Amino acid sequence: MSTQLIANAVIGLVLVGFLAYRQATWRAFDPARVWRAPLVLGVVGVVVLAQSSAAVTSLDVLLLGVEALLAVAVGLAMGTMTRFRTAPTPDDHGRTLQSRTGWAGAGLWLLVIAVRVGLDVVGGHLGAHLLTSTGAILLVLALNRAARALVVDQRMPRAASGMMVR
Repeated sequence: MSTQLIANAVIGLVLVGFLAYRQATWRAFDPARVWRAPLVLGVVGVVVLAQSSAAVTSLDVLLLGVEALLAVAVGLAMGTMTRFRTAPTPDDHGRTLQSRTGWAGAGLWLLVIAVRVGLDVVGGHLGAHLLTSTGAILLVLALNRAARALVVDQRMPRAASGMMVR
């Protein structure tokens, strides 16, 4: 197993664990933050890929396409699973709308990471080196978060406890 593969697995597990915990707990909902993570992950992923010297092969494109489709499908499912509630008291920023995806959404993260690790191993053995790059991981996570944000943005309540949500 290569050092790059181990680093990718550790980065992926840390991100998935962090995001799974956040999805399982009620958190203040900020419409502006819904799009922040996909944008940051996407920009960093593109920058990292641009600095990569790995050649793009048709196998890379095929496996990244499969992974991207799964990430988008899971993101859409997570957005659909997201629940909203009004908090009894506002947070420090005056927000009362809260959201969470729950443990089922966290379980979907485990599916994404299992497929990611599996494709990393298979792709690495078959010579798909771009697929195993950190930039590709970040782009796939960005796609997942963007798909979720698209659904959540359409589903969120437009008013919560008298507070207008933009």
